[in-house]
Amino acid sequence: MLVESDKARNSNREALTALRKISRTSQSSVPMLNEEGTHFINEDSNITCKTCGSHDGSEPLWILGAGGDFFASLPFHETHMKLEDEQTQLNLTVNKLQSKVKEKTLSLSEKGALADKIGPSILKSLVTLKGNH
Repeated sequence: MLVESDKARNSNREALTALRKISRTSQSSVPMLNEEGTHFINEDSNITCKTCGSHDGSEPLWILGAGGDFFASLPFHETHMKLEDEQTQLNLTVNKLQSKVKEKTLSLSEKGALADKIGPSILKSLVTLKGNH
């Protein structure tokens, strides 16, 4: 389950990156050049979506539906909003599953099941290690 969720999360992230490239924006909303490439778009302008930027949010995109057995045409804005919602959900799912794996690994270590492979103190420090992202 963890591997499948992580694969889905990575695929989703790749799709969001592709959409940002199409619209020439980034998640951090780096100032964008206008269509002619001559002036920066003013941050106070009427751009309401950081991902769409000045891109036409109603432009249709073809996406592969759930299960991979059909294609659907959705507007650009709706597509990236759906992907961003899915990304948030996938991040939560993967983080929960990783926490469960850490808990179970620590439990096995405390019972001595992994003592012949990894020392308990080393395993405990690896399991309790937290990232800064």
